[in-house]
Amino acid sequence: MKKVVTIQDISCFGKCSATVALPVISAMGVECAVIPTAVLSTHTGGFTGYTFRDLTDDIPAVTAHWKKEGLRFDGLYTGYLGSPEQAAMIGRFIDEIRPSYIFIDPAMADNGRLYAGFGPEIVGAMKSLCDRADLIVPNLTEATLMLGEEYRAPGTYDKAYIHDLLRRLAEGGAKTAAITGVNVNGAQQGIVAYHRDTGEFEEYFHENLPVSYHGTGDLFAATLIGAIMREKPLAEALRIAATNVLNAIRATMDDPDYRYSVKFELCVPELLAMLGE
Repeated sequence: MKKVVTIQDISCFGKCSATVALPVISAMGVECAVIPTAVLSTHTGGFTGYTFRDLTDDIPAVTAHWKKEGLRFDGLYTGYLGSPEQAAMIGRFIDEIRPSYIFIDPAMADNGRLYAGFGPEIVGAMKSLCDRADLIVPNLTEATLMLGEEYRAPGTYDKAYIHDLLRRLAEGGAKTAAITGVNVNGAQQGIVAYHRDTGEFEEYFHENLPVSYHGTGDLFAATLIGAIMREKPLAEALRIAATNVLNAIRATMDDPDYRYSVKFELCVPELLAMLGE
């Protein structure tokens, strides 16, 4: 059984970050260890007055203990990180533990702006992590921030523009760069990936549903790393991850009271079927 460690926060309610990664990756038949970067009573989208406990100081201690125990992992998956300091600590984790496959979701921005609480220094810290990765999955906002480009809204760019961004992202060192949420015509959105070693592009586009839910990016990333650990080719892994998100959104759309995340639990049988189980 493959082993993945995910390093990101735990939101006790709201189904995002580690509370999505752990059940999804485990359901896919991959062991999932967790290093929490913070514990929040809820996620930060749609709630106020939530509690927050910073666990930055625990990351080096966990790393040291795992190194002493000789723990090894087939994959590392990082998502939302609370600070540039945490990003630097993950760089040291990579040096000390040496996971076989490094998957970075530089979750720091969307819709043309950084998430609340982040300053511009997070961009360089995330870029440094991405440059060490086997696969990175920024959205368009995160990609343009890391490249120092102005954000362009959906419908104002073409695939040639996305291809140029991907080539430049990979120049930093990432073996494969994939931009998520690409929308060139309004009717569809998807993912476009670029392999630095071969110069080849891959893409998967799907229906653009007219709704938005918190945590879908985390669900996509967790499913994608799970599929990769199950040795699916990237093109198939992208299809599985995107389809799982679409299925979860559709399972949630008929519930007007379900405001905070998608019902991914209902879609596990379909996910396993896509894996051939």
